[in-house]
Amino acid sequence: MQRLPNTETITGVIVTFNPDMEMLRRLIAAVGPQLSSLLIVDNGSHTDVAAGIKNTDTFEVVLLGQNFGIAHAQNIGIESARTRGSKYVLLLDQDSIPSPDMVATLLAALISKQVDGQNVACVGPRYTDSRTEDVAPFVKLEGLRLTRVECIDKDNVVAVDFVIASGCLIPMSTIDAVGLMRDEMFIDYVDIEWGLRAQNSGYLSYGVCAATMEHALGDQSVKFGRRHIPVHSPLRHYYHIRNAIWLSKQSWISAQWKIVLIWRIVRQWLFFSIMTSPRLKHAQMMSLGIVHGLVNRMGKR
Repeated sequence: MQRLPNTETITGVIVTFNPDMEMLRRLIAAVGPQLSSLLIVDNGSHTDVAAGIKNTDTFEVVLLGQNFGIAHAQNIGIESARTRGSKYVLLLDQDSIPSPDMVATLLAALISKQVDGQNVACVGPRYTDSRTEDVAPFVKLEGLRLTRVECIDKDNVVAVDFVIASGCLIPMSTIDAVGLMRDEMFIDYVDIEWGLRAQNSGYLSYGVCAATMEHALGDQSVKFGRRHIPVHSPLRHYYHIRNAIWLSKQSWISAQWKIVLIWRIVRQWLFFSIMTSPRLKHAQMMSLGIVHGLVNRMGKR
């Protein structure tokens, strides 16, 4: 287990909602020793998360009482990290398991980029889908395509447009400059919106090939050709579509990103309406997402 330099303080923020308690305990055991402090923000789970993990002086549990969405819960954790005087915040989902040296590896890459004079938005690990064992690539917009940025060398640190929230290490100074997560998005595209907003403000995100993590993406997956496509519930696909529509309408989003987002919406609507059950429900919820995105009806559905 790599320890942090004494001068660097990192607060980890795990957002939970009806978590698998055994998985959550594994996550806490894996990431806790790598951090200065750890906070679990629970979004109104039906079970008593605090009792299930036995809140101790090594971490704190904040019970929100109802589901305010991942963006709001992340912001609660970020503000708590700020009050603790933390220099960095590490965001985590409840279904991720970081490698023993993930945080130290991310921090080293981040500091190296800052020493080189870069304004760093965040750094994120390369993750393996715990269900399919697929190694997810980093992605970057090139022209009108989102291209896969593979880790040819394990020591590569690659510039990307965004990284997923889980495992994302962010300097507090960047949050001060860019702002918090957008509460009104509730869930989905929250990390993409923040990464693109940071990029628009002159801050760059990086994928760190040597930092690794297991992560479960989606409720299940569908094999399509040689790829496994993550599949969520119809409600989650509503948020996907609605938030993508909303994001594509923002004035600061580039024309290239607007086109890519709209094309992704078309592809998602067709794929999940045809390839996943219940097909009609998926189609109905995604269609509703289009309407709500167009009229700016945001927040919790």
